[in-house]
Amino acid sequence: MKRIAVLGSTGSIGTQTLDVVRHHPEHFKIEAMAAGRNAALVLEQVHEFRPRKVSVQDKEVADRIRHQLPAGVELFYGAEGLIEVAANHEADMVITAVVGSVGLQSTLAAIEAGKTIGLANKETLVTAGHLVTARAKENGVMLMPIDSEHSAIFQCLNGEAAEAVRSITLTGSGGSFRDKKREELEHVTIEQALNHPNWSMGAKITIDSATMANKGLEIIEAHWLFDMPYERINVLIHPESIIHSFVEYQDGSIIAQMGVPDMRVPIQYALTYPQRIHNQAPSLNLAQVAKLHFREMDYDRYPMVRYACECGIAGGTATTVFNAANEVAVARFLQGAIGFLDIERIVYQMISKHDIIPVPSLEEIQEADGLARAEAAAIL
Repeated sequence: MKRIAVLGSTGSIGTQTLDVVRHHPEHFKIEAMAAGRNAALVLEQVHEFRPRKVSVQDKEVADRIRHQLPAGVELFYGAEGLIEVAANHEADMVITAVVGSVGLQSTLAAIEAGKTIGLANKETLVTAGHLVTARAKENGVMLMPIDSEHSAIFQCLNGEAAEAVRSITLTGSGGSFRDKKREELEHVTIEQALNHPNWSMGAKITIDSATMANKGLEIIEAHWLFDMPYERINVLIHPESIIHSFVEYQDGSIIAQMGVPDMRVPIQYALTYPQRIHNQAPSLNLAQVAKLHFREMDYDRYPMVRYACECGIAGGTATTVFNAANEVAVARFLQGAIGFLDIERIVYQMISKHDIIPVPSLEEIQEADGLARAEAAAIL
């Protein structure tokens, strides 16, 4: 029986993680969970899975649910509550599925506590990859990727020597606007941007998919997860989302991981590794799919990917600022305060003027993050 803590239990990855647990109660037990402000859903989850600890975003939500919790469930809230649920329990594995850089400190706390990390929070490695990977190594902690692309790469690398790898390629669907030209994007709506053709995801990551910022974040994440130089990380547009990513080896062989676009597959693989058990996701029928399509990444059409690569190569706080500016800009777009293309304009303005700290401490990362957020929010 593997005991699990879920950070971000009411989000897209969190709810799908709980669905995997729901179908395999003989294998998994939810030890702790952290949620945001969705009081009704977190109460439903707590009553179903009976964790020992639960945390919510703030005191207001905590007060609303306090008297409705089952006996014996400890309640926490805020940043301290998130860390409590991440580190101070008997769970073997922590699924970090909160959105944004808020997941950094809780992930570091879980690493210090010796928990295996199921990493579904891109921003943790994007903002502080050098710190996270170093601390994971020091504490003998495994970082298990949950993103479909990184899970695919992880599976394709199994049993192979690092020096045998020529390159890795992350595939991307192209997002909601993959068939639109740039001149058609100036006045697209929030609803159109949230209409992803393949995946069911949260609002923030769906917008990141539409701008392809998510692919840029994934490149940076892959650099840290697989110790791979940026020049050996490629991106390929693949509209069907059947091949989730692949590895090319020095002898010319290519190993790809394929499957239907269902996040329960990489989530479950992270939970059961190195074993595999039955999954509720439908099987892939290649005869029914019939054709797969691919096209080169166009860095002019999707400049956010180029910005992310440039920040990754620059290193230090460059990636922190890229991520912070993007988070703020996406939030403003979802509020209707700016247009779709303003997202990349704000990000470009922020990274262009940033003075990079090459090897930042956690405090310097937090300072750069906070300053970038404040300045990005002030851009008209």
